Amino acid sequence: MKVIKLRDGKERSLLRRHPWVFQGSIHSGKADSGETVKVVSHDDKFLAWASFSPTSMIRVRAWSFDEAERIDAGFFERRITQALAIRKRLPIASDGVRLIHGEADGLPGLIVDQYADVLSAQFLSAGTERWKNQIADLLLKHTGLTRIYERSDSGVRGLEGLEPVTGWLRGDGATEVTIREHEWKLTLDVAEGHKTGFYLDQRDNRKLFADTVKHFGYQRVLNCYCYTGGFSVAALSGGASQVVSVDSSAPALARASAHVTLNGFDASRHEARDADVNQTLRDAVKAGQTFDAIVLDPPKFAPTAAHAERAARAYKDINRLAFKLLEPGGALFTFSCSGGVGAELFHKIVAGAGLDANVDGLIYARVGAAPDHPMTVTFPEGEYLKGLVIIKK
Repeated sequence: MKVIKLRDGKERSLLRRHPWVFQGSIHSGKADSGETVKVVSHDDKFLAWASFSPTSMIRVRAWSFDEAERIDAGFFERRITQALAIRKRLPIASDGVRLIHGEADGLPGLIVDQYADVLSAQFLSAGTERWKNQIADLLLKHTGLTRIYERSDSGVRGLEGLEPVTGWLRGDGATEVTIREHEWKLTLDVAEGHKTGFYLDQRDNRKLFADTVKHFGYQRVLNCYCYTGGFSVAALSGGASQVVSVDSSAPALARASAHVTLNGFDASRHEARDADVNQTLRDAVKAGQTFDAIVLDPPKFAPTAAHAERAARAYKDINRLAFKLLEPGGALFTFSCSGGVGAELFHKIVAGAGLDANVDGLIYARVGAAPDHPMTVTFPEGEYLKGLVIIKK
């Protein structure tokens, strides 16, 4: 077993059960990509069993902090069955479920989503890549399913020295899937959709949006960065008379429109607008348009803290415009999925946008990812999705 020794004082994160060790914390030792290593302190005390990535800034990702544990097929079987058991206990009103959520489930770099009878998986670290086949077999064994589509096409793999990989890992067949979410039907393509195929993390927020639209009797809704229209379907379900969905992807908008009719809503209540969101917001302000509820669910503006300042300006601008478009008493559902923008900073950005728009508001709810996307107390980086629901005064 190869040993990675840390510099004096650099063991604190592992002692706090944070699973990452950066390149600069290592005193000595090296290993092959994905190889299991023993991590020790400067005075040779055991810290963790981990996978090694020779090209990543995150050089070590901890598998286990238990010295008696062995990293073998049995280890991965235990972790997978533990994760599945947790999901079975959660009140998830969908057959689209995040089964494995990386570090939170003790499997750094592994993402597995279930869409009805198909699994979609991302192997994003050198360690999970090395154990890919064993993991795939265990997933099928314990879910009873027969198909896994691999979506290891995230840019994160490049940082690990890994090439992108997509395609059927186990089984084959159609990549188009229909899932049930609350009382709705939603379609996706595991080969072409964002991430593993869909944004399951917003499941509960879509339901909250439907309930909010219904409770307050909102009629005109603007859904920005709508993707395939999950929030648009939610708004129509809540009783909105007119929903405008804006995105710069024509295929996504086509699916959004299809979702409207699939769920039994009159197509005349929905407008799919292929346009730049920023320009759409500016044009709407100039035209004096108003909406009762607005959703801002933009892509990742700040993947790391280094991009936070630029992202802050972008978030502030779209929120400022949205505040201007909201009717008094209207609701803004605003989100950030940027890891480089924490919840406190995001709150400050949105507050600043309100000030610039000369608008005050009440925080109706603070929201995050659905509970099948958990965050452990020792790994705050796991909190990537944060959102505010604000009622304009």
